[in-house]
Amino acid sequence: MKRFLWMLLLFPILCFAQNRNSVWVFGDSAGIDFSNLSNPVPIMSGMDGRGSCASISDYTGNLLFYAFTNATTDWSTLVMTNQNLLMPNGDSIVGAAWYNELQIVPFSTLSNKYFLFSRGADVPNNEGLFYSIVDMSLNGGHGVVISKNIQFNNNRISDCLTSIKHGNGKDWWLIYKLSDANPSFHNRFFKCLISADSLIDYSYQDFNDARDADVQKIIWHPSYEKFMLINIGGYMSEFSFNRCDGNIALIRNIFPQQSSNFNRLFWEGSYSPNGNIFYVSTDDFIGIPTMYLLQLDLGATNIPASIDTVDTYQGYIGTGALRLTPDNKIYFSRACSCNAIPYCFPYPDSVYNSINMNLSVINSPDSLGAACNYQPYSFYLGGKRTYYGLPNNPNYDLGPLAGSVCDTLTVEISNNEQGILNKEMFVFSHSTWQTAFINAKGLSGRKYEMQVIDILGNSIYKESGNLTSEYYSKDFNMQGFADGMYIVSLVTERERLVRKFVKQ
Repeated sequence: MKRFLWMLLLFPILCFAQNRNSVWVFGDSAGIDFSNLSNPVPIMSGMDGRGSCASISDYTGNLLFYAFTNATTDWSTLVMTNQNLLMPNGDSIVGAAWYNELQIVPFSTLSNKYFLFSRGADVPNNEGLFYSIVDMSLNGGHGVVISKNIQFNNNRISDCLTSIKHGNGKDWWLIYKLSDANPSFHNRFFKCLISADSLIDYSYQDFNDARDADVQKIIWHPSYEKFMLINIGGYMSEFSFNRCDGNIALIRNIFPQQSSNFNRLFWEGSYSPNGNIFYVSTDDFIGIPTMYLLQLDLGATNIPASIDTVDTYQGYIGTGALRLTPDNKIYFSRACSCNAIPYCFPYPDSVYNSINMNLSVINSPDSLGAACNYQPYSFYLGGKRTYYGLPNNPNYDLGPLAGSVCDTLTVEISNNEQGILNKEMFVFSHSTWQTAFINAKGLSGRKYEMQVIDILGNSIYKESGNLTSEYYSKDFNMQGFADGMYIVSLVTERERLVRKFVKQ
């Protein structure tokens, strides 16, 4: 009887264990709710962007918040509530107008807090990996961005930001490829371990077998023991990944890099649910574009010879993202042209058609050839429109590696187990926006005074107030101030933090 009661208590948790990726938000006001896997429904969102987007739901499938890059003006990223409203302090977050440059990662010890990782713009001094923090316990449960634009490094990053849970099922790995804008980086991976509220360790691995380019994609196998790496130069290789120690190893090179055969400019991809088939979309930047949706049999002796063309499309129809959906289908997004101009954004109000109002669907992706049941433009978006991007969400519900050496491993960190680490202040000066983003964490005081001081010791700005949490965040407008070094001082009744920064 006790066992039966225990199972009744556990049943709701089991039912809702795979719902954190239930709501997708993308394109021009588009979205999909997968809560009912037998009947996904289109929804309206507050997004309007051609590319990068990410979303997360709670354990019962209700949308918490989402983020997207605004490609029309300053390449900034916006964070939106589940009411499709701009989250407080959710504007002016660093972005680069690409497609897989955002990741939402939950804190491992604080269930109400989330990292938002973003890729810096391809502009000197604004490049690198950045993170912001969202606290969903604030704003009546609709969230507040409590820290933003903290620069972790200044590497130029390819368009392939991704994350995966550590083998202990609690911590996370953040992974991306470096761009070969630095000619010494040829297939260099960056890996960072995230535990509690901190990025605690990072490393690099080099393979030196391909030019990186900015257009890379990392696509996880359904087992999450390996991934496919593709790039716009025609490179495709499969790598293994150890969720315990983060080690990456080459399994096989399927296509060496080249750039002369334009049916191999790989853009996006997806494994089938059983992992035996790989689908890839291609792009073409020269002449009248001809693009392909290709199917590869990963069990074939000669994988390149197994390629089957699922779809071919010519003219100005932009290729986009492929995503394996919660209902084990693969959705494919494409965008239409505007007056014969490819990759147009935003759409004029007059441009509504079958291409941008629908997603194409591979209904049986585990089957080879025509049996995969590919149906172009078959999922209607309820009158909303899509572009090239679909959500770049990790598997939030991935569990530990049961029976492995690390399934119960807890990464050791100093200070208390609630995840509030050392008192720290971060300042990032965005040269294009002429804004200094000032953030602090771990504060124990309740009243503060912040001032900005120039190199001559003159106070050019001062403010004071009350703190409501251990976090402080300020967007400081530097327009009109001379280039050079400045000092930020943040003082409470319990701490004094000082940080230098350079305005350029």
